Amino acid sequence: MTETMTVVEIREPGGPEVLVPAQRPVPTPGPGQVLIRVAASGVNRPDIVQRQGNYAAPPGASDIPGLEVAGKVTGLGEGTDPALLGQEVCALVTGGGYAEYCLAEAPLCLPFPQGFPAVQAAALPESVFTVWHNVVERGGLKPGERFMVHGGTSGIGTMAIQMAKAQGALVVATARGAEKAAACLKLGADHAIDSLSLDFEPEVARLTGEKGVNLILDMVGGDYIQRNIKCLATEGRLVSIAFQKGSLAEVNFMPMMLKRLTLTGSTLRIQPLADKRRMAEGILETVWPWIADGKVKPLIHATFPLAGAADAHRLMEANTHTGKIVLIA
Repeated sequence: MTETMTVVEIREPGGPEVLVPAQRPVPTPGPGQVLIRVAASGVNRPDIVQRQGNYAAPPGASDIPGLEVAGKVTGLGEGTDPALLGQEVCALVTGGGYAEYCLAEAPLCLPFPQGFPAVQAAALPESVFTVWHNVVERGGLKPGERFMVHGGTSGIGTMAIQMAKAQGALVVATARGAEKAAACLKLGADHAIDSLSLDFEPEVARLTGEKGVNLILDMVGGDYIQRNIKCLATEGRLVSIAFQKGSLAEVNFMPMMLKRLTLTGSTLRIQPLADKRRMAEGILETVWPWIADGKVKPLIHATFPLAGAADAHRLMEANTHTGKIVLIA
């Protein structure tokens, strides 16, 4: 008889109510893969966009939402290191995280940081890989540079603040409301701008002595693109990874040319395994020691049982959280 597991499916595109528990066969790991008995899985903004029908799973990926998991390796595919069996790992996955069992590529499985429970480990992969690739690799953040992140209290934002500080940067964060701005400062940001009461453009100019920031990580898009350009220093870089205010923007290219700016962007989920493997190696070499030294730590806002995924999505869409939302399988 085929072993089954509980998963959370997207019944049809729509609101949180379309997330429903269901039974599916436990998957079998293919070559280079492992099977993880999931203890916890992170909830991320792309899960919501997928649920709404606006972000299809890439070819070959599970249609079950969930991009990061933590748990114990219980099965190995062909060519996988036998030493992984029984190990506690957190993993970046292309889907399937909202389930009791999940397949993961072996090179993207990282050991739990020492002393970390599964809930904290599950909050690491998506945000750490995203920040590492876009801030350190693509953005090229250097010690002593000035870095700004929008949405400083999101899962990505809280990680970006800490990793940029660990990299030796001066950090400016924006957040909606005084309470969230205070949370950014507590996480280590040098400056926090309450975007509900202040215009971040003149504030950045004031805080940097009119120099601007060297790198911006943007998850807002829309009219923030042109506003970000005004905030960048000469040779500055803007990295876009989401567009909550829309993917279209009207841009004046003159300041881009005059300041020799670089505008770039990326999505993590569809990147080739070889590229993600390179990221994993860099993260294990650099970020895991930061975690061990206490410089970087995931901030958990709330946990929900797996069957409560709809409530987890409602919380994320309310935008009242600070840090990560995690499901317990």
